[in-house]
Amino acid sequence: MTADRIPRVASLRNADAFRAHCASLGVPLPCDDAIEPAPTSPLAAPLPIDELGRRLANRFVIQPMEGWDGTPDGAPSALTRRRWRNFGRSGAAWIWGGEAVAVRADGRANPRQLVLSDHNAAAIGELRGALLDAWRAAAADREPPVIGLQLTHSGRWSRPTEAGPAPVLAFRHPLLDRRVAVAGDAAVLPDDAVRALVGDFARAARLAQEEGFDFVDLKHCHGYLLHEFLAARPRRGAYGGADLADRLRLVDELLTAMRDAAPKLVIGVRLSAFDALPHRAAVDHLRRGVGVPEPAPRPYDFGFGIDRDTPERIDLAEPIALVRTLVARGVRLLNVTAGSPYYVPHIQRPALFPPSDGYAPPEDPLIGVARLLDAARHIKAAVPDAIVVSSGWSYLQEFVPLVAQACVRAGWFDAVGLGRMALAYPTLPADALAGGPLDRRRLCRTFSDCTSAPRNGLVSGCYPLDPFYRARPEHALLERLKQPSR
Repeated sequence: MTADRIPRVASLRNADAFRAHCASLGVPLPCDDAIEPAPTSPLAAPLPIDELGRRLANRFVIQPMEGWDGTPDGAPSALTRRRWRNFGRSGAAWIWGGEAVAVRADGRANPRQLVLSDHNAAAIGELRGALLDAWRAAAADREPPVIGLQLTHSGRWSRPTEAGPAPVLAFRHPLLDRRVAVAGDAAVLPDDAVRALVGDFARAARLAQEEGFDFVDLKHCHGYLLHEFLAARPRRGAYGGADLADRLRLVDELLTAMRDAAPKLVIGVRLSAFDALPHRAAVDHLRRGVGVPEPAPRPYDFGFGIDRDTPERIDLAEPIALVRTLVARGVRLLNVTAGSPYYVPHIQRPALFPPSDGYAPPEDPLIGVARLLDAARHIKAAVPDAIVVSSGWSYLQEFVPLVAQACVRAGWFDAVGLGRMALAYPTLPADALAGGPLDRRRLCRTFSDCTSAPRNGLVSGCYPLDPFYRARPEHALLERLKQPSR
């Protein structure tokens, strides 16, 4: 099926049509007929989190994002604060990270990403206060949301200044190195520098605790540095090798150091549970512009959660072993995602419309949604003590609450994480918990402008649907920048 023949979700007028289309794809997505209001909805069921001493009021989660709108020195801007206020009025009981925050300046994925430093800590802490102020104004009768902060180093995808990429690698990669102009071993982080990085994460954890955040997310996803270490089979030294235990040494050291620095702070992990071969837009006339995998060596020793001999196949054995290790270390909060937006965006965030530097989807995005939810389901079944947040929901659009109700009721996972949807339609959780109807004019249709904008150096936001961003001068500039890709 070519991209122009994939039916749009908005054309599926009811649950019967949605289920019929899923059946035609062989996609096992359950879907209810109607939105159930609180308190009877499965999405309104309280979720106890003992380590926090809290009981979440519902099963909606706002996922962490990068706004590309901080100050040059890594502090929040007015745009950042506006986004966090929207999270506060969303109705979601769990703010997972709110923002991807670098633990040091060279770990930023873009020159405007936030940095949690001694200098910026108070300003980042004020984001939490702004979110709670918005919550009080919108829903002071409910329990306040649990608020976390995602801690990251962008590694291979670091771009901390306007000068361009400044990659920091866990290991050399035969396909990805050329995407960031790596030609030698100088960018590979030596073991002593890894140990220094552990100290940076510990310092950031201390600052997050001091600023009152309920937890931090130790980010292991989307091709960033800690995620890359999970696949570091080619790496020599203390933090790599064929044995998973060696590749988990860094996780163990990070948890120990962070707990020593911030003993009262709860830790969670957002995990890319599986990867995929890097994709590029095809140039042949039959598939021009559609994503196709790059030719790769076999065995493929450069991915996590995929079969080495048949890297097109998901293999969750190591991810499940990692989750069991985390739970044994007292880390039960798990947010399941996959892949990377840099080389397999159709795996990480299913969408019908690619970003300006992307490729057309090689499959109906509903297949990608089902793949993500199925991974979360399998991990929850294998490690029931983990509290599992699922990802990949935005592409479901008006069917988000209908599918989410059915999945949570069936015990597939514990919570439903909204990312891009929270930019376009931040109050979807509140509207769904009220029994609907949803505002179809605000539903994210995965136009990918929130990605195309930062790819072109602009702030991220929902330019098609949010009147605030539609009125900004960047909107017209973005439309011009997108013309060549069309």
